[in-house]
Amino acid sequence: MEAREPVAARDLRVSDAEREHVGEMLQRAVGQGLLSLGEFTERMDTALAAKTRGELNVVLYDLPGVQLVGEHGQPVAPPTAAGQPAYPAPGHPQPGYAQPGYLQPTGPQSGQVVRGRMSTVVRKGRWQVPPTLHVDSRMSTVTLDFSEAVMQTQVVELIVDDYCSTISLIVPPEATVDLNGVETVGGSATNKVRTGPPMGPLHLVVRGRVRFGSITAKHPFGTTFRRMLR
Repeated sequence: MEAREPVAARDLRVSDAEREHVGEMLQRAVGQGLLSLGEFTERMDTALAAKTRGELNVVLYDLPGVQLVGEHGQPVAPPTAAGQPAYPAPGHPQPGYAQPGYLQPTGPQSGQVVRGRMSTVVRKGRWQVPPTLHVDSRMSTVTLDFSEAVMQTQVVELIVDDYCSTISLIVPPEATVDLNGVETVGGSATNKVRTGPPMGPLHLVVRGRVRFGSITAKHPFGTTFRRMLR
C-alpha cells in the first residue's frame, strides 16, 4: 500500500469551536482599538467561511500577540492567561476544554440549549420551558415566544451568549422580564415590559452577553390595543 503524504498544518480542517474562538479574538482586537468595525465584519465573514487553518489564520496574521500555525510542523495555538492553548491542536484534545465565554452545559441540570448559526430559530406554541435556558447564537434570528409555553417554574433563567444576532423574547401580558444582567458590546438590550417583582405566570431573568446584536423583550402583537378595548 502506498503511504500517504502527511497533511501540512495549514491544510488541517478547522472546527466550529476554533472559528468561534477566533471570533472572540477579533472582538477583543476591536475593544483594544486594533480593528475598526468594518475590518471586524470583513474578517469575521472570512473566519466563518474558513475550512482550513491556513484560511483561518489569514484574519489574525497582523494582530500582535497571536502565534499562528506555520506551513510545517505541529499546530500551535495562542496561549491564554492561564498559559494553556486557547484551543486544542487537532488530535490532541484537552479534557474539560471549554472556550472562554462559550456555554457548554454539562448535564440536564444545565437546562436546554437553543443554538443558531447563521439561521432562523423559533420556539412558539406549547413548548416546554426548563428552569434554565441557554441561547447560543451567531449571526442568527432567534424568537422565543413564551405566550403559550409550558413553564416548569415561575422564574426562568435565560443565559445568552450571542454574536451579531437579533433575539426577541415574547412574553404574556402579565409576565415580567429582568434584562439588568445582560452585557452588551456594540449591541442593545431593550425591555418593553415590566421588570418585576414576579407577579404573573412568568418572571424571566436574562443574563449573559450580546455582541453587535440586539435582545428585545416585548408582549405579543396587539396586547396594548386589547388593553385599551378592555
